[in-house]
Amino acid sequence: MTVQAIRTVLFYLLLSFSAFVWGTLSLLIAPFLPFKARYRFIAQAWCKFAVWLATWMVGVRYELKGVENIPSQPCVILAKHQSTWETFFLTGYFAPLSQVLKRELLFVPFFGWAMALLKPIAIDRSQPKLALKQMAKQGDERLKQGAWVLIFPEGTRVPTGQIGKFSRGGAALAVNANLPVLPIAHNAGQYWPKNGWAKFPGTIQVVIGPAMYAEGEGPRAITELNQRAENWVVQTLRDMGELPPEATPQTVAEAS
Repeated sequence: MTVQAIRTVLFYLLLSFSAFVWGTLSLLIAPFLPFKARYRFIAQAWCKFAVWLATWMVGVRYELKGVENIPSQPCVILAKHQSTWETFFLTGYFAPLSQVLKRELLFVPFFGWAMALLKPIAIDRSQPKLALKQMAKQGDERLKQGAWVLIFPEGTRVPTGQIGKFSRGGAALAVNANLPVLPIAHNAGQYWPKNGWAKFPGTIQVVIGPAMYAEGEGPRAITELNQRAENWVVQTLRDMGELPPEATPQTVAEAS
C-alpha cells in the first residue's frame, strides 16, 4: 500500500469519526439554537474541518478566484458538480446555505439526521415533477429567509472532462425571486474523483463568476439566463484545461 493510500484511509477514518462526533453533538445542541447559529455549528464548522482535513491528510488544496463577484444579498448558486469536495467547500464558505439534495441523504445516521435540522430542500428524484414544485416553493422560502440556495444544475456528479446539460430549475427560482444566479466552476474531480476512494494531491481551481440577472421575465428569460450561466461555466472549464474545446453539454444519461 502506498503512502498516499494509507493517508487516504486515515483521512476517511478521521472524517467518519468526526461526522459521528459532530452529528451527535449537533442533535443534542443544535435544536436549541436559532437557524443561523445552528448552521454555523452543524454545517459550516464541520465542512470547513473536512476541507482542512483533505488538505492536511491527502494534499487536496484549493485556489479561489472571483470572490469580488459575490453579491451582498444571498442568491441562487449554480455550481459544477464533480465530487463531494465542492459540497463540503461551498457549504462551509456560504452561510447560511440551503441546498437541493437527495432525500435519502437525510437517513444517514448522525450526519444525515443533523443535516435535517438545516432546512435542506430534500427531493425525491423518482418524482421529478413533484421535485421541481418542491424546489420552487422551498427555494423561494429559503431565499426570503436570507439563505443562499445551492443547486447543482447537472443533477448529479459528472466525471472530469465532461459536463452535463444544465436544468432550468435554478434559473427559474432566481427569476421568480428577482435575484441573480452565481455560477461557479472548478476541477475538483481531478483530485477527488467521483468514483472510488482514491485522492490525489494537487490544487483545485475554484472560480466564482459574475452574478447574472435575467433580462426580462417568463420562460424565455429563464431559458436565456440558464444558457448564459451554462456557457460561462463551459468556457471557464475550457480556460482551465478541464474541458476539451469540442466538449459540449450533454444529458446526464449520456455523460454517465
